[in-house]
Amino acid sequence: MADPYHHSLSSVKKWGGDTEDYIAIHRWFDGSKASWCDPRHRAMRHHAEGIADSIERFGGEITLSTGKKVPVRWIGEQHVLEDLGRIPTFKEWIMEMPSEGKPVPMWMIRPQKISKILEA
Repeated sequence: MADPYHHSLSSVKKWGGDTEDYIAIHRWFDGSKASWCDPRHRAMRHHAEGIADSIERFGGEITLSTGKKVPVRWIGEQHVLEDLGRIPTFKEWIMEMPSEGKPVPMWMIRPQKISKILEA
């Protein structure tokens, strides 16, 4: 799983600034790892509603150390896409949550090599 720092490096590559400009948002998305340190933690914030919650929490945009403004929605979308490859809804998480005898959908555990994003 990618670390908030690596998501921040990816944000810097996309929009400029410094990792410190983005780290609070990426830490918030991954804050649920404190309770569940496996891909299931993503069910708490890695969805369209979680992105909307991040906007409520951090505002509509952040101002980078360079003075440039970046929408928080873009940062949230970047984080979820890097981890899942798509932006599901919360309902999808609930409806497709694995249970005994029900396999884990691949989109929930999609391994993402963030190093490839950073190298590109």
